[in-house]
Amino acid sequence: MTFPDQRYPDIAGYFDAYAQRIARALASVDRAALAEAARLLVDAYRGGARLYVCGNGGSASIADSFVGDHAKLVQTDTDLVPRIISLASNIPMLTAIANDISYDEVFAYPLRTDARPGDLLLVVSSSGDSENVVRAARWARDNGLLVIALTGFSGGRMTGLAHVRLHVEADNYGVIEDCHQALMHVLAQYIRLDNMDESLIAERRF
Repeated sequence: MTFPDQRYPDIAGYFDAYAQRIARALASVDRAALAEAARLLVDAYRGGARLYVCGNGGSASIADSFVGDHAKLVQTDTDLVPRIISLASNIPMLTAIANDISYDEVFAYPLRTDARPGDLLLVVSSSGDSENVVRAARWARDNGLLVIALTGFSGGRMTGLAHVRLHVEADNYGVIEDCHQALMHVLAQYIRLDNMDESLIAERRF
């Protein structure tokens, strides 16, 4: 069975059930994988590597939000300089590739154009099985990029492609995307506070 699998008498009851699902999904995240993802991001931010992020639909919005939260927030009060590109945000390039080549290539094509060994790719995919995301991850692995994946449902093909996988055990798109957004925020906020002067933490807003 998937959630929801029944009607609810009112929206308050559905809200409570939804909130419980989010809590369970967040609790399922592997803490060691989360720590490794944070380490890889910090190494990239310190070493000048580029981080590419991508996803479809709601996951594309999370990828775009990732750029703002990490490129701007993480730099504040730290010596880190994130260099992040959302592969989902260049609409002219994306639509040209989709129209002239294939939608399956919209993320892999710009990676082939721009990425270099030592860079990172972070994919956001509830199913972990979208063909364009899978092709990007496969190209990245084959060309010296490390891959971080945020997944849900069964994890799809990203289970075997990602070097680090932040998987949430859930079977509802909204719950999974809410958890992925939370993971994006947790990574940004923790990396910032762990790399700033401790005396500033209580004075700043996160």
